[in-house]
Amino acid sequence: MTRDRMITCLWFDGTAREAAEFYAATFPDSHLGHVLASPADNPSMKAGGELLVEFTLLGQPFVGLNGGPNFTFNEAVSLMVLTETQEETDRYWAAITGNGGQESACGWCKDRFGLSWQITPRALLAAIKDPDAAAARRAMEAMMTMGKIDIAAIEAARAGR
Repeated sequence: MTRDRMITCLWFDGTAREAAEFYAATFPDSHLGHVLASPADNPSMKAGGELLVEFTLLGQPFVGLNGGPNFTFNEAVSLMVLTETQEETDRYWAAITGNGGQESACGWCKDRFGLSWQITPRALLAAIKDPDAAAARRAMEAMMTMGKIDIAAIEAARAGR
């Protein structure tokens, strides 16, 4: 990972490997990388404990830090995954919200580790960027009523149906 100039570090309370394995099993172009044992005792663990877990998620490098309970995820930071189809949207939504995750509004959800995600169809972004202001407004208003995004409903709202 030394060739990368910027890597997102996510703070976990001892579940970095479990999270990385889950993400790698859920998304394409994702895999678990090197796991670094702590070379010394630190406030979060004894020497030899899993300190850092490198992983790739949708081709992007990440590091999971097992930093302990001091910090937790919140909605101020989320990972946005762009989807092409309803099937892909549904699959990712089910994976993230299943096994202890939770649904939210407007395409947002949380995984069981507390990390916020936006499962966002490209069709939604195209609709709310429509140069026809009325079409964009209708699409945005439709989105505001949804948890998981329904592409057909967004397209219908955009078209005024």
